[in-house]
Amino acid sequence: MTAPKPASRINLTALILIAALAAGAGLWVGNHYFNSPAQPALEAALLYPEPRALSDFTLTQANGKPLTLTDWRGHWNIVYFGYASCPDVCPTTLQALRTAWGELGRRGLQQRVRIDFISVDPERDTPESLGKYVAFFSPDFIAATGSDAQLLDITRALGLVYSHTKKADGTIEVDHSGSAVIVDPQGRLAGIFRPPLAAKETADDIATLVAWSR
Repeated sequence: MTAPKPASRINLTALILIAALAAGAGLWVGNHYFNSPAQPALEAALLYPEPRALSDFTLTQANGKPLTLTDWRGHWNIVYFGYASCPDVCPTTLQALRTAWGELGRRGLQQRVRIDFISVDPERDTPESLGKYVAFFSPDFIAATGSDAQLLDITRALGLVYSHTKKADGTIEVDHSGSAVIVDPQGRLAGIFRPPLAAKETADDIATLVAWSR
């Protein structure tokens, strides 16, 4: 019987190395996905079991600049959809977010967080009027809107709904979801704040999320 060729020994060694690398990769994947830190305990926010990837979108900010998914990356985002002439839930929610924002400022966390108000009433909420409305609560908040087609795409992706109804007297009635969505620093839908928002619990939960993601 002839001795094994050197090439055969080289191939065997390569197979062993490949198997070892595969085993190491499998161990890393297992540790990464099955031993990852548990979700933090939150007071009011609800986190989804797994963040949901979002497709890119384009809206228009009150300052005329585009708002895209890229703008939501790099920080925690609280995004609320409403409209400027909303008589109750919108100003109540924005006031709660204003108070929570002030608390985040006292904790030195505003650089890690972004709050967006997006109007689902683009026919009446011009960029100028929308910007003034949102700035009343905080000049740091981002105001934006878009066409109905653009708004439908992003609200559906975030699990939200809205509708317009023209009444007999010619006025427009707008219905919309009352939840504020949470978008993580990777630009993924991470969870929601269900209404009504309470300022202290909202600030505490956002601070917890910031600390958890460090």
